[in-house]
Amino acid sequence: MPAPAATYERVVYKNPSEHHYMKVCLEFQDPAVGLSAAQFKQLLLSALRDLFGEVWLLIILSLLSFYCTCFLSSYSLVDAALPLDVITYEEKTLSAILRVCSSGLVKLWSSLTLLGSYKGKICAFKVIQVSPFLLALSGNSRELVLD
Repeated sequence: MPAPAATYERVVYKNPSEHHYMKVCLEFQDPAVGLSAAQFKQLLLSALRDLFGEVWLLIILSLLSFYCTCFLSSYSLVDAALPLDVITYEEKTLSAILRVCSSGLVKLWSSLTLLGSYKGKICAFKVIQVSPFLLALSGNSRELVLD
């Protein structure tokens, strides 16, 4: 008696991750411009507010500084429905790692892309890397230097 044929089941996971991580860099036309962590958070809020309005904007920002030279205490700003965390912020390079719920990734990305100025100074956000895994942002193969 022959053995029964093996059955295979195809399983596809579509974005099983609850959060996405974004590595971003803020660039000003004038390189002398600097922002504190609080100003950076305010810029994120204003970018989202400008694109989606006050009613939609209900954001929880918490700052956890791992890589900054000065440790900034974490606190929450409750203004809403899209949880957004600033994991790290580096004042010297104006770069940050943001954590956003996967459903809000496109909203955040589009609001950062369309931002054009801060307090009358021309600026732009540059999205460096996006991943559902924080560890993936620890290295960049494009900047890899082999000895």
